[in-house]
Amino acid sequence: MKKVLIISYYWPPAGGPGVQRWLKFAKYLPKYDVEPVIYVPENAHYPLKDPGLEEKVPENIKVIKKPIFEPYSLAELLSGKDTQKISSGIIPEEEQQGFIQKLMLFVRGNFFIPDARKFWIKPSVKFLTKYLQENPVDAIITTGPPHSMHLMGLKLKKKLNIFWIADFRDPWTQIGYHKKLKLLQRSQQKHKKLEKAILDGADHLITTSFTTREEFQKITLTPIKVITNGYDHEKVEAVVLDEKFSLAHIGSLLSGRNPKNLWAALKELTLENEDFAKDLQLKLVGAVGEPVLESIKQAGLEKWLSVQGYVSHTEALQLQRSSQVLLLIEINIEDTRGIIPGKLFEYMVSNRPILAVGPEKADIQKIIRETNTGAYFLYAEKEEIKAHILELYRKFKAGDLRSHPIGLQKYSREALTGELAKLIKEMV
Repeated sequence: MKKVLIISYYWPPAGGPGVQRWLKFAKYLPKYDVEPVIYVPENAHYPLKDPGLEEKVPENIKVIKKPIFEPYSLAELLSGKDTQKISSGIIPEEEQQGFIQKLMLFVRGNFFIPDARKFWIKPSVKFLTKYLQENPVDAIITTGPPHSMHLMGLKLKKKLNIFWIADFRDPWTQIGYHKKLKLLQRSQQKHKKLEKAILDGADHLITTSFTTREEFQKITLTPIKVITNGYDHEKVEAVVLDEKFSLAHIGSLLSGRNPKNLWAALKELTLENEDFAKDLQLKLVGAVGEPVLESIKQAGLEKWLSVQGYVSHTEALQLQRSSQVLLLIEINIEDTRGIIPGKLFEYMVSNRPILAVGPEKADIQKIIRETNTGAYFLYAEKEEIKAHILELYRKFKAGDLRSHPIGLQKYSREALTGELAKLIKEMV
């Protein structure tokens, strides 16, 4: 049996999609004769917490925890609300940022490179060097963001000459919010230099999207494999479908994810169709940016809007299965073409149709079409969005609104773990 050390920042009780990927890999790796050992922070400043996930950590998995210094915990003394938002990835547009937010973003981008978890690198490398000398493994895997985890891998690789796989759940310098960090030129150059060092220093790279692989292939010769996120076979209590024609977005809806044409299409339908106006419900579950809420109100949809905060993963699964239509919104810029939200795969097995809006040539468009789980539109396609919603509504009224997926099995967490285990065995 192969043995791997997995270095991650996110681990239960952390909530949100970042924790799911390696929690599930750890669950299934032993089935493929790979023993995982997990290294995570002991006192991490997680912006979202879901204590229920701790019950899903396999009992036979060894988890090593060491303290971490978190600057965000000090920043909360200055502005707890702004700190919570920024650490969650909710960055307002330039014109909507206050002085404190601008200051925090400048400090975050220029003093904490690659990220605010950089102070965990040195003590972790010191501890893990000794640990690995006494407890050998066949490979180490780092997963980021935060990309400080990858810098640990680079240093351990140089010290111990151990096989190292770097898993990128999101891009680094190409991710949308990177440009909002008010980077000085020298800071931007340092980010790019560190990114290049990681890409070239790893023995193998993993990305969660095809676009990110293509972007990395332009700047490194290191082999890259795409292993997307996926769905697990979760036990969810039976739910009853909403009586309303509910369109639900479940997960963070950041300020850049603001499809004004979708809101406009919904408003027009309420004006043109009396029954539609009676049946409609717009549900937003999770953190929502103020600009998004303002746009919805300006569109005249406040009457139909239901906003709910962060919910546990179990509750999120239940909401996915009870809603009539599931909304998936991505920021309308080229940099987000390779972002594949983890919730997409849970949406796909919910038996509910997906209505997605995003940029051109997005990876999510390819997956949705390939699996026949919904429809994808560009931000500008208001009339097309409107016509599709009306068709979904007609099916709702006829009692025939559901999805008809095909080929989902390859996106199961167990099957994806098989791909990871195969890579480990072939390369180590």
